[in-house]
Amino acid sequence: MIGQLQHLARLWFIDCENLKGHLQSIAGLSSLLGLDLCSCNSIESLPTTIGQLQHLTNLLLKRCENFQQFHQCITNFFSLIILDLFGCNSIKSLPTMIGQLEHLTQVWLRRCENLKQIPPSIGSLSSLLMSDLFFCKSIESLPTMMVNYNIWPSYNW
Repeated sequence: MIGQLQHLARLWFIDCENLKGHLQSIAGLSSLLGLDLCSCNSIESLPTTIGQLQHLTNLLLKRCENFQQFHQCITNFFSLIILDLFGCNSIKSLPTMIGQLEHLTQVWLRRCENLKQIPPSIGSLSSLLMSDLFFCKSIESLPTMMVNYNIWPSYNW
C-alpha cells in the first residue's frame, strides 16, 4: 500500500492512540513533506527508520504527552523547517545534534514542562527565527548563543 502513496506530501494522524506500532511503515513515504502526529500519546520516540524522510519540512508532535526522545535519525531531516513539540511533557532534552538541521527556522517547545536542557548546538542554527519556551518550568539554563535570536523565554504566570 505504501507504494501507492509514494507521492503523498502531507500526513496527519491526530488523536491516534494506537499508532505507535505503525510508524515504521511511514518511512517508505519518501515524498512526505509534513507529518502531524498531534495527540498521539502512545508515541514515546520515533522509530529510526523515520530518518528516511529526508524531504520532511514540518514535524508536528504537539501534545504527544509520552514522547520522550529523538534518536540519531533526526539528523537526516535535512529539510526540516518546523519542529513542534508543544505539550510534549515527557521530553527532558532536545537531541544534541539539533544544530545540524540548518534549515530549521521554528522550534516550538511551549508546555514541555519537564524539558531541562537545550543543547548548545542550537546556537549554530543561523536560520532559527523563533522558539517558544513558555511554561517550560524545568529548563535549567539556555545556551549562550541563543541570546542572539528571537527566543521567547519561559514565563511562569
